[in-house]
Amino acid sequence: MQKKTPDYDNVFKTMKSKHKRLFISVINDVFEKEYPLDTKVEILPSEGYLTESETADGSKEIEEQISDFLIKIGSEVYVLECQSYDDGSMAIRIAEYAFIVARQFATWDIGHATIPMPRFSIIYVKRTERTPKTTKITFTFPDGQEVNYESTNVILEEFTKEYIVEKKLFPYIPFYIARYEKDMISEGCIENAERDLEYFRNELVRLYEAEELTDYELIDLKGFINTIITHITNGNKNEERLVSIMGGKVIETESERLIRQGISQGISQGISQGISQGISQGISQGISQGISQGKAQLLIELGQEEGLDDAALLKRIQERIGVSLEQAAAYLEQYGKQTV
Repeated sequence: MQKKTPDYDNVFKTMKSKHKRLFISVINDVFEKEYPLDTKVEILPSEGYLTESETADGSKEIEEQISDFLIKIGSEVYVLECQSYDDGSMAIRIAEYAFIVARQFATWDIGHATIPMPRFSIIYVKRTERTPKTTKITFTFPDGQEVNYESTNVILEEFTKEYIVEKKLFPYIPFYIARYEKDMISEGCIENAERDLEYFRNELVRLYEAEELTDYELIDLKGFINTIITHITNGNKNEERLVSIMGGKVIETESERLIRQGISQGISQGISQGISQGISQGISQGISQGISQGKAQLLIELGQEEGLDDAALLKRIQERIGVSLEQAAAYLEQYGKQTV
């Protein structure tokens, strides 16, 4: 039975939704910009389509559904589309996205409208003989005028792992392993894939220790890598071997799982406390406590993977979460034995 795991596009969308900061470096590299990595990033509603739904009184109504896809930094809007294979419809889809953006930012007056088009680029995870180096949309007008709207495509197979790390192109890392897809599927030699995964694991940890990646960015990037591995290998003998390099199988976003688990525990404790303190106050305290528990578990798991001793772990928990030494020790006692 074939396993159902997220594909490349789903992972890319999830990264943009959960970790939009990581795309600043991508935009800088693709469009030759120099945005600081702490620049404010917005995700815009982009994909509009009409659906028919039934109202409470049984009548029908038409409504527009939207999903997040476009990135806005300052006054500039960018379309970044992840594509696994050549697709003849890609150019027209980019044109659709572009006009959705234009509709949001157009200016007009009597007899005149100005329609700004966004910058765009297509990121090809794989390359074939048909993969285009550029994507071009040609607008033709009744009077014979033509306007070309063109951008260079990103072909990940052309990127070295060293360049990706040097330029901090973190969103590319989960897809890098796709260049070894044939070997991973055929259960052939995967030594090169293993070597590259170990390189990325070590570099991600190094950047995390240098505080260039947050706790959640690090653990989710590792999880996204494992999700792509799981998608490619589909349960064959290479899957466990490759997934173990990044520290275990992750399909659900790991940081979300830990926080959800902590919040659940905290709410349960909070309700118990709330019997005497007031239910509302108890639940509020429980949620806050649960978030701290989730963060503590995350820090302990990451720290143990790095080989930190208990003293270093206690210091990190105190600094990152802002708890007392006693509370940090309690978290270490609770969660430290759950990882190896």
